Amino acid sequence: MNKKTYLSTAATIFLIVATLHLLRVIYKLEVVVGGWVVPQWLSVLAVVFIGYMSYQGFENLKNKLWKQ
Repeated sequence: MNKKTYLSTAATIFLIVATLHLLRVIYKLEVVVGGWVVPQWLSVLAVVFIGYMSYQGFENLKNKLWKQ
C-alpha cells in the first residue's frame, strides 16, 4: 500500500467515524457498552478529535500530491 492510498483510506475512515459520532449527538442516541451507558460528551470529544485527525489526513494527502 503506498502513502497516497494509506492517507486517503485513513482520512476517510476517520471522517466516517466522526460523522457517526456527530449523528449520535444530534439524534441523542444511547450507546451501551457492557452495561455502561456511554455519555454524550464523550461523543462530542470524539467528533472534535477524530474530525481533526480526518482533516489532517486530507491536508497531508493534499500536500503530498502537490509535492509530486
